[in-house]
Amino acid sequence: MTTPAWTVRSLKTALSDGFSDAMTARVVEGADPILLVTMHDHGDLEIFVSVSDQQIAASVLLWPVDEQKDRHAFNEFLLKAQKLVPLSNFGISAVNGRDYYELFGELSPSSSLDDILVELRVLAENAIEAASDLRSSFTPAA
Repeated sequence: MTTPAWTVRSLKTALSDGFSDAMTARVVEGADPILLVTMHDHGDLEIFVSVSDQQIAASVLLWPVDEQKDRHAFNEFLLKAQKLVPLSNFGISAVNGRDYYELFGELSPSSSLDDILVELRVLAENAIEAASDLRSSFTPAA
């Protein structure tokens, strides 16, 4: 049996039913509405979720690129270490004219709610780990 494709609103309803202690979700209206999921079990980390016919994309903004020490060496490190981060990918996104490191993951729009919950939790854990470990301890090779 296949799961029907999700929409922003149906996913909000599903996440709001029974998970309010762990997370809250609200729709942010715009040209394409997105879901803002606040992960209470992960320090109220905010995850942005978009839903289209082709995929569900979840992302977390990490920190501004221009604040990273030796960003070119750091970017190379991220590309080489990418496969060590389960279910997540690093990228750079512009927000209000400033570039930010971002961690994101994608799912099929027909993924089960359990798979979506796993993605959100793993993404939150990876983002917290990246923010605490990578940003502060990265030192490029001499």
